[in-house]
Amino acid sequence: MLIDLHSHSLLSDGVLIPSELIRRYAVAGFDAVAITDHADSSNIDYVINSLVRVCAEINKYWAIRALPGVELTHIPLEQFTPLTEYARGLGARIIVAHGQTPVEPVLEGTNNAAIKAGVDILAHPGRISEDDCLLAKKNNVCLEITTRRGHCLGNAHVARMAAKTGTCLVINTDFHDPSNMPSRRLFGKTARSAGLSLTDIAMIDSNKELLLNKALGALPF
Repeated sequence: MLIDLHSHSLLSDGVLIPSELIRRYAVAGFDAVAITDHADSSNIDYVINSLVRVCAEINKYWAIRALPGVELTHIPLEQFTPLTEYARGLGARIIVAHGQTPVEPVLEGTNNAAIKAGVDILAHPGRISEDDCLLAKKNNVCLEITTRRGHCLGNAHVARMAAKTGTCLVINTDFHDPSNMPSRRLFGKTARSAGLSLTDIAMIDSNKELLLNKALGALPF
C-alpha cells in the first residue's frame, strides 16, 4: 500500500483545500492519506471538526481512505497529554507531534513530552536521545523519517537510533503544496539517504499499514 500519514491543507499552512489534497493523492496512486494540520489550543476544534467532516464525506465516494488528524505544534510541554486526549475525543485518528527538528526553535523536551502523551507519530525528531527512543518503543510511538527539506537533516540520526533501540519508523512527506507531492520512489530515495535497507523500507511500509488499520478501525466505513 502507498500511504502518507503527515500532510497539511490550507486549514493550517498548506495551500490546498482538503478535497483537492485528497484528490491529488488519489491520482498519484495513494491508498490512504492523513491530513494532519498544525494546531494548538487556539484552532484545534476548528481544524479537527473540519477535517472529520470532509474526510467522512470523501470516504463515502472515493476509494482512497482519508484520515482526519492533527499535528500538535510548538505547544507548552504540559499541554501534550491533555491536547492529545482532546484531539482523539474530537475525532482525530492520527496524532502527530511536531518534534525537535534541527531547523526550528522547538522547545527542548518536546520529543519526550509528546512520547509520554502517546501520540501516534513523532515527526522529524532531530537529535532524539536513546532514552527517548526507548520510551517511544515502550509507548508504541513511531518516529518519522521525512522527505521535507530542512527537517530531513535529522533523518540519518533518527534511523540509526531506531535501529539501535528497535523503535518503530515511518516515512512521511509533511506535504504542504503540489511541489512536494510524494511517490513511492521519493520514499525509497529518502530511506536510502538515511542509510536504511530494503528490509528496513519493507518494515516501514508495514508500520504505516498497522497505523492505518488502527485508525480505520475507529472510523465508520
